[in-house]
Amino acid sequence: MAAVSAKLVKELRDKTGAGMMDCKKALAETSGDTTKAVEWLRQKGIASAEKKSSRAAAEGAIGSYIHTGARVGVLLELNCETDFVARGDLFQGLLRDVSMQVAACPNVEYVSTDDIPQDIIDREKSIEMGRDDLDGKPDQMKVKIVEGRIGKRLKEMSLLDQPFIRDSSMSVADLVKEVAGKIGENVKVRRFTRYTLGEGIEIEQVDFATEVASMTNS
Repeated sequence: MAAVSAKLVKELRDKTGAGMMDCKKALAETSGDTTKAVEWLRQKGIASAEKKSSRAAAEGAIGSYIHTGARVGVLLELNCETDFVARGDLFQGLLRDVSMQVAACPNVEYVSTDDIPQDIIDREKSIEMGRDDLDGKPDQMKVKIVEGRIGKRLKEMSLLDQPFIRDSSMSVADLVKEVAGKIGENVKVRRFTRYTLGEGIEIEQVDFATEVASMTNS
């Protein structure tokens, strides 16, 4: 992909209302051709989705997904603007795809990095700052290294930042934008819960050899 200037990115963003990273990717994919980049964004449904992102999304649906073997289950709320759209195939397909994504990502805990509480971020920073491989490095270098690691760690915890399980060339956020563009409404992943069978249950470990020996000697 070709390198693009910040000026071109800004021009495309002003023209389409799409996000900075989406504009940068569109220009890179089209060798810096603004007209083709606009078409690329429209094809992906990103330009129209971004323009609608500030509109209220109070309708939608709660979907569920139970993985084969019934050991992992997910409940997920996906919002849109109208009940009519919520009942449509595109919306319901997105609801299922994102629910499956949550089932496949046991380390994901939040919808986006913006939802991660500050105390969790501070804890992660503290862990990274204390790593042995930073010993002896200048403080300024330490801060830069930790910032990079924290950014990566927070994305690992964010659902929208995950590569889509059916197409790793796009993120879950890209998928939501693409479907929102096709639907013509603002679409938001609001919340989710992932259940793993037996999680949190303390199981008493039994030493069968010792138990059998005890019964034999009694």
